Amino acid sequence: MAIDLGRKRCGIAVTDPLQIIANGLTTVESHKLVDFVLDYLKREEVEQIVIGEPKDMKNNPSDCSKYIEPIVNRLKKLLPDMKIVRYDERFTSVMAHQTMIDAGLSKSKRQDKELVDTIAATIILQSYMESLNSKLTPSNASHFSTLNSQLK
Repeated sequence: MAIDLGRKRCGIAVTDPLQIIANGLTTVESHKLVDFVLDYLKREEVEQIVIGEPKDMKNNPSDCSKYIEPIVNRLKKLLPDMKIVRYDERFTSVMAHQTMIDAGLSKSKRQDKELVDTIAATIILQSYMESLNSKLTPSNASHFSTLNSQLK
């Protein structure tokens, strides 16, 4: 699960069971997020929660961080066994708008902030999953190949 936290609302995305592709789930008002997540976890299996980390161009926490930290801390306290990961969310809103343009959505649809937030969460989750897959570098791959042949 990925969350694009905002002051007013949060975009939420989830992945398929094989963790191949991220899909937008919904948008929730920020003050209802924790209850939504807790309820969702009762119904669905979630391995970890990826939360967008807002940073400025100098890689410092942005002004939005002060609104997001209390929610993140509350989730960590209520879900001590859940892995909660912070992931850089710079440019996800811009990428969401570009995705909407590329998809041919009308201008009125592109102004739907809830849709933008959901797409941004999807981009965060997909980027995070791709970053995990890219950690299997060629040198690691040859190492795993050697290990695999030793196990045979």
